[in-house]
Amino acid sequence: MVPRLSGAYAALDDSLFQLAARWVDSLEVGGLVVFAGSPFDVAAKLNALQRRARVPLLVSADLEWGAGMRLVGATAFPMIMAAGATGDPGDAYTIGAAAATEGRAVGIHVNFAPDADVNNNPANPIINTRSFGEDPRAVSRLVAEYVRGLRDHGMLATLKHFPGHGDTQIDSHIGLPRIAAGYGRLDSLELAPFRAGISAGADVVMSAHIVLPDLTGPEEPATLSAAVLTGLLRDSLGFRGLVVTDALDMGAIVSKYGAGEAAVRAFLAGADLLLIPADADSAASALTAAVASGRITAARLDASVRRVLQVKQRLGLFERRLAPLDSIMPVVGSKRFQDAANDMAVRSLTLVRDIGGPLHALRAKRSRFALVAYGDELNSFVGQRILELLRQGGDTVDFFRLWPMSGTPSYDSARAVIARAPAVVFAANVRPISGRGTIALPDSLAQLMLATDTARPTVVVSLGSPYLLSQAPTVKSYLIAWSGVRASERAVALALLGKVPITGRLPISLPPAYRIGAGVVIPDARP
Repeated sequence: MVPRLSGAYAALDDSLFQLAARWVDSLEVGGLVVFAGSPFDVAAKLNALQRRARVPLLVSADLEWGAGMRLVGATAFPMIMAAGATGDPGDAYTIGAAAATEGRAVGIHVNFAPDADVNNNPANPIINTRSFGEDPRAVSRLVAEYVRGLRDHGMLATLKHFPGHGDTQIDSHIGLPRIAAGYGRLDSLELAPFRAGISAGADVVMSAHIVLPDLTGPEEPATLSAAVLTGLLRDSLGFRGLVVTDALDMGAIVSKYGAGEAAVRAFLAGADLLLIPADADSAASALTAAVASGRITAARLDASVRRVLQVKQRLGLFERRLAPLDSIMPVVGSKRFQDAANDMAVRSLTLVRDIGGPLHALRAKRSRFALVAYGDELNSFVGQRILELLRQGGDTVDFFRLWPMSGTPSYDSARAVIARAPAVVFAANVRPISGRGTIALPDSLAQLMLATDTARPTVVVSLGSPYLLSQAPTVKSYLIAWSGVRASERAVALALLGKVPITGRLPISLPPAYRIGAGVVIPDARP
């Protein structure tokens, strides 16, 4: 079992640390999955728990777009679809290498990445820019390089979400998606990146909480299906590494099966690691009872235990399980990784169109315009880095920020700012968020963009989902930066100032007009 561990600081007698200590002392869990915290807090907490563990803990984390996804101050690359936009497999390798180096420095051994899903459904609310793109061959190349980047730097790679979560319209954190495609389509499209990742040496595969009627029957999710985790993954694809479930506390699983039965069914289906059970004690009790009754055989249990122990041995955890704290600062967030993130963010910028040249006009000389930023509540500084760099570069910028909860008074204020400006830039960070179930602009913001575009030169910048164009289909200038991380905001500002070229190409199609590979290239930059 692999329960969830907060990365935030906690005293040894804090109730949350004591709960984690009980998982290690009494339940003897096989590992932990770490969430957000500072590098020192994460390393210190993991060291304290590793010292208590009879067998070394296998520590994992989601570091899809770099260690900055979980570690404050670590390197945050753009979302991995940006690597699809550059078209350079070396970028995928770089993200993996940086995530591995920074993650291992704080005691993390397994990255629950790369996302091997082919995002061929624009309505997908949870994969989106977490995928490398829509073309299975291109995705396969990038997945393989990401895996190599991790492995070459001492971290285990995880292919997810098997057998493919790209063609879904429901977030499995809250419901149970269904893919009607038969095996022929799966074999040629969804499974291609998983084959490539396995060939590249991926050590872990994560299951998807999705129903595939041709394989699982009408109701059983892949996570609980022996036909998928054993028949398809192990027997057909020949995978010999660890199988980990997606989080077992997600709505698609726990609401129907409960914490205990979900854990037992996933294990019987072929999972070796049971990620984030809804209740660790209930899951442990159910597993113990299933072994005692013979429902889980000793041979089945031994097979998974052996695989986990062999991985821990290969990682050297029986000889060295602690992360030396003095090795963190020279590595985590270092300049070489930050420079790589900045470089990738610039090269991934993709200009879908610039009809009439509003973006070209802003790049040509220093300008006065309004910047209207939009982001969710978790991204309270959206647009701030863009604003700072534009003003430093000589532009005169009036700034206004909108939120999902912004009402009529806020939109009236935004219109007042817009009315005073000769041109407008909208920068919107709409991104996949677990449990939200949708990924779209508010209708009020889309309408504001459309109205503004008819009245004055307007540039719409996406700092997240590339599919926003479907809500504002007539806007004349549309630039995609793929992510709202600091490196991507910096790249947007430099593009608006004309200081960098724009060379990215779409790794997905934007219905109805733009196909994979589309993009307006601006090769020159102003000094």
